[in-house]
Amino acid sequence: FLKDSALKKIGTFMDGENVYKTILPEKGILIMGNEANGISKDIEALSDLKIAIPRFGELQETESLNVATATAILLSEFKRNSTEK
Repeated sequence: FLKDSALKKIGTFMDGENVYKTILPEKGILIMGNEANGISKDIEALSDLKIAIPRFGELQETESLNVATATAILLSEFKRNSTEK
């Protein structure tokens, strides 16, 4: 499915671009990894854009977020971007 899709594939990674400073496409496929291992290397290779929710706190030591929480944050940002245009 991912290989054949013309939509942008947006992968979520700890070292991705800050989602709040990234121009997000209007349409795309958001790829979420599992909480322990993230996105596999095979799927990472298909990603057109790598994004991340920035870490917070003085030391920036935040570990990964629960995947449901991270998905909610990212979908909210996609919605905000699409309605501000």
